[in-house]
Amino acid sequence: MSQSKILLVDDDASLLRLLSMRLKAADFTVVTAASGRQALARLPTFQPQVIITDLRMEGMDGLTLFNEVHSRYPSLPVIILTAHGTIPDAVDATRKGVFSYLTKPFDSQQLLENIAAALHHAGPQTDSGNDDEDQAWRREIVTTSPRMDELLKQAWRVAQTDVSILVQSESGTGKERLAQAIHAASPRHEGPFVAINCAAIPEALLESELFGHRKGAFTGADRNHTGLFEAANGGTLFLDEIGDMPLEFQSKLLRVLQEGEVRPLGMTQALPVDVRIISATHRDLEAAIDEREFREDLYYRLNVVMLELPSLAERCEDIPLLASHFLNQLQQRSKNCQARSFSREAMELLMAAPWPGNIRQLLNVVEQVSALTTTPVISVALVQRALRGKGREILPLGEAVSQFERDYLVQILQMTRGNVCQAARLAQRNRTDFYKLLHRHQLEPALFRHN
Repeated sequence: MSQSKILLVDDDASLLRLLSMRLKAADFTVVTAASGRQALARLPTFQPQVIITDLRMEGMDGLTLFNEVHSRYPSLPVIILTAHGTIPDAVDATRKGVFSYLTKPFDSQQLLENIAAALHHAGPQTDSGNDDEDQAWRREIVTTSPRMDELLKQAWRVAQTDVSILVQSESGTGKERLAQAIHAASPRHEGPFVAINCAAIPEALLESELFGHRKGAFTGADRNHTGLFEAANGGTLFLDEIGDMPLEFQSKLLRVLQEGEVRPLGMTQALPVDVRIISATHRDLEAAIDEREFREDLYYRLNVVMLELPSLAERCEDIPLLASHFLNQLQQRSKNCQARSFSREAMELLMAAPWPGNIRQLLNVVEQVSALTTTPVISVALVQRALRGKGREILPLGEAVSQFERDYLVQILQMTRGNVCQAARLAQRNRTDFYKLLHRHQLEPALFRHN
């Protein structure tokens, strides 16, 4: 078992050093930060399981740090250290989601007990290099992305419950793979995992496929058929592309979820079923509700907890890992696969591509270039051909900053309908500076006043 990781934050160097020594002596891996800003900078690479921070610090205080952490990593426990005079602030912080607070002075045992509770709350580590048994549930998910790491922590925690989960993401991001991991982490892991693509089944067959039928229920029903709800009894049923389920059928699904029983076609008696529902969609279901294409009551029944998978472009640090993983799989399946690696230029091109098809598209590209290569190292020319010249331009930093600044100014002028005083106030700049920014980007406030 690898050591648990703690990020320790305090602007008091002597206290920071003392606490760090105590925690390292207790067999924790500790990284320190002398400010809230420094702590935020260390989060993506260190990926701690617990943050311990002082409440009163120069610049960014502990509560502001918590708010920043919570917005990016909502499942990461934060313990706040506070003096007697700031107890009301600490109590208020726990109401906002801070895991716990300790009043100075505190003894080491008290601190260790709080850390142990926080680690239990956080769940098992999700480091990709950890081969412990408690990581088996997510071993099929290939990632080193901090964003994916946070998602997996949330997935593990919700897997311990029996609530319905909605996975929201673009097509090709691995929704079914995540659903399988949740099932593997759940108390239902010894039960069946059954998946169905709701968009792939004709409406006329959907009821029979999900609920089953008995012999003679309709023309052509020459034998009994067990529905997927029955097949998944005691386990998990994964409803992929739930947003494409016909509206007329949604009421039937809702009734099954409410009653916990199904009635196969041709039967008068309902059968009890015990299944955990994980659904997934690439559609905006709230927009579909507004357009009367999806039932609102079904949406809230399915969406007890929503997990949002990032697109491949949002976790581009995983591209080299995934590309190598797919290449290794191809080598194991085919003795004729000559490809062993990608050239540096080819990998850079993969990293810069936009990937509208996400992981599924990356797999397709790897399969294509491995089939065409005549050398062990895959060339950039083959990757260019597979991508059909579609590369994402990496802007120089100065140009990217300028582009972001202009887009920000346009957005804020649209919000305020060209009111410079209001826009400057929202941007927390004085009017003189704000006008200079507008002049730099050649933006005329008057053009936004009639939008």
